[in-house]
Amino acid sequence: MLKIAVLWWSIIGVDVALAQDIAGIEDCTKTSGLDKRTGCLQSNINLLHQLVTKNSRDVQQRLNAALNEIIALKSAMTTLQARMEQLPPAQKAPSDKKPDAK
Repeated sequence: MLKIAVLWWSIIGVDVALAQDIAGIEDCTKTSGLDKRTGCLQSNINLLHQLVTKNSRDVQQRLNAALNEIIALKSAMTTLQARMEQLPPAQKAPSDKKPDAK
């Protein structure tokens, strides 16, 4: 039964074990020789380190931009609040007035 299920999944094109690929990562298991395998792993480490550094830099730039926008919005809010305090109070329409009885 298991063989039939695996065969069926392979026929329709679904892999039994799905793997997540990272662009630029080499498969070091197929490399022969200790020096070549070590170099392959080191290049993978270097690539991943560069990706982490780049993503960290991008996130920091986004956070700085968001912080600058928050500061600008707070400044605009305090300016608007100061203007609102300088405005004369609005006169209320007399709503307690009783209608004239005719």
